[in-house]
Amino acid sequence: MKNYTCCFFGHRTIRVTEELKTKLTDTIEKLITQEKVDTFLFGSKSEFDRLSLECVTELKEKYPHVKRIYVRAEFPFINDDYLTYLLKSYDETYYPEKLLGAGNAVYVERNYEMINNSEYCVIYYDEAYAPTTRKSGTKIALDYAIKKRRKIILYPERVSATVG
Repeated sequence: MKNYTCCFFGHRTIRVTEELKTKLTDTIEKLITQEKVDTFLFGSKSEFDRLSLECVTELKEKYPHVKRIYVRAEFPFINDDYLTYLLKSYDETYYPEKLLGAGNAVYVERNYEMINNSEYCVIYYDEAYAPTTRKSGTKIALDYAIKKRRKIILYPERVSATVG
């Protein structure tokens, strides 16, 4: 799955603008058309996740082959009603088995799972939005993606030369 897969990470709260949405949409379209990315992995706890899902969903009308996969950090076992609800926004969902028993680290471990299964990581990281009372989950994910030598596209100010 890794070669043509991209994951998204970002702060729970960000400043969403039309400019950001346009740049993000352009980046995702370049990933699809130039890098042949066809699978996008999402979490669900941030405004950047929601914005990224919105952009991929809009592009899916033009590129129907792309898949949106929700990687759950909660609810290892879901009923049909919840699955039906999730499949209104995503094409697939799964809960990584290794998250069972992860406790407070479940979101960090889920993010590691997404990074391990992706070649590209689109990340919204801004010190101004990072929490001050605890370690930033986005920063932890960014550091891990760097360590794993993933191709990183960083927002809000810098866009990697990887796809631009």
